Amino acid sequence: MPSHEGKRSGGVSVTLVPVRITSALVDPALLDLPWSTPLEEWPAQHLVALPQGISRHIVRFVRLGEYVYAVKETGERVAEREYDLLRALERIDFPSVEAIAIVADRQTDAGEPLDPVLITRHLQFSLPYRALFSRTLRPETMGRLLDALAVLLVRMHLTGFFWGDCSLSNTLFRRDAGAFAAYLVDAETGALHNALSNGQRGEDLEIARVNIFGEALDLQAAGLLHESIDPEVVCEEVVQRYERLWHEITYEQQIERDARHDIEGRIRRLNDLGFDVAEVALSTVDDGRYLVRPKVVDAGYHTRRLLRLTGLDAEENQARRLLNDLDAYRVESDLTDEQQAAHRWLTEVFEPVVRAVPAHLRRKLEPQELFAQIIEHKWLLSERAGRDVGMAPTVQSYLSDVLVHRPDEQAVLGVAVPTAG
Repeated sequence: MPSHEGKRSGGVSVTLVPVRITSALVDPALLDLPWSTPLEEWPAQHLVALPQGISRHIVRFVRLGEYVYAVKETGERVAEREYDLLRALERIDFPSVEAIAIVADRQTDAGEPLDPVLITRHLQFSLPYRALFSRTLRPETMGRLLDALAVLLVRMHLTGFFWGDCSLSNTLFRRDAGAFAAYLVDAETGALHNALSNGQRGEDLEIARVNIFGEALDLQAAGLLHESIDPEVVCEEVVQRYERLWHEITYEQQIERDARHDIEGRIRRLNDLGFDVAEVALSTVDDGRYLVRPKVVDAGYHTRRLLRLTGLDAEENQARRLLNDLDAYRVESDLTDEQQAAHRWLTEVFEPVVRAVPAHLRRKLEPQELFAQIIEHKWLLSERAGRDVGMAPTVQSYLSDVLVHRPDEQAVLGVAVPTAG
């Protein structure tokens, strides 16, 4: 029986009877599924009822242990290509579903061949865009959904990925601190390049426009689209939001040497559009002015970096402030190793500040928000004094002048807030 060993980086092939499973990490529970039965005939005890969009393939959701998986019946070459693409997108931290395995060499009990399946992990707390468009949407909700979809398409094209099948069914959304984040589901028509030409971007955007228009018309005909939603407006809005965002991210801006506020304004506009700026590239032009091009990262960059370096899970704005403090500490300590600096900052700065809060005040704020506010308080005190006032006086000032007067956030929210040791 042929083996796939060595065909995919990070993947291993395991030959089983009567199926062959290719997976980065084989879950033994996969063996318990009825692979000798066509997917559309799988018994209900194996299935989980979840909303799903339109698909050209048979798709079923199953629960194995603590995870839910999507199982899609398709051709073997198509499954292998999509598996490889999803794994490549995972390596560059692109917002897409995670490829788990390919199950091939399936056959019925009578020996009839069955199509292979591709297994992906279902994105927790997510729904297809199509499912939300089938409900009553407020205008501000619609705007956030379309923004998230435009951000997904822009980020995709910045990484050199051509989707070729963007639609309301192939895109998942998940709530993200009052906004929405969009995720790619189906990558079988996609291709990953070093960079995309303007023609490739335009083609991908036109496919998205036509697909979204068609699905919105389909929902409207079925009486599932709210009467206030115009399918033509929806698809054109996605394109317009994409084009505004792409321009803001990619255009090179010429500024005078002393026009720092112009750079700050550009960064603020990108922040408002949902992107953070990792660095700004400056080069001089003939007349002595600067040519400016920001390097952007998607929203959530700081949250992920803080979690990777320190294990602290924070909201994006909290993470940004904490990382700024960490980076300043690293410079002051003359530490070149980022991981070492993060460990020392956590044990020498963050944890002592949190421990300094008396027990009766710890219900006021969660530790990450507390530290973020203390950083802001330190900046205000230092501005007033015209010098760095130091962390210890700042903490005492914040506790006595600010925190003691706040209501208990734990009581207000009705959730448990962890206390520090």
